[in-house]
Amino acid sequence: MALFKKRTVGKPGEWYYCLEHKKVEEGPDCPGKDRFGPYASPDEARHAMETAAERNLQWENDPKWHDAPKGDTQER
Repeated sequence: MALFKKRTVGKPGEWYYCLEHKKVEEGPDCPGKDRFGPYASPDEARHAMETAAERNLQWENDPKWHDAPKGDTQER
């Protein structure tokens, strides 16, 4: 029997979206590697995948991520 229980980070009142179980959870039920959050409400957590998709699209279209390498003076 283990002397110390392994704890996950988080606290009740924080909401997470569990990527493994595909559901909203209050508090740290699943390991951090398997969840998005914390969110302020269950509704925000419920839309975690849409939020992530929107942010990914913004980052993909951000010109700062597509700068020419230093020393590359050719226009494309």
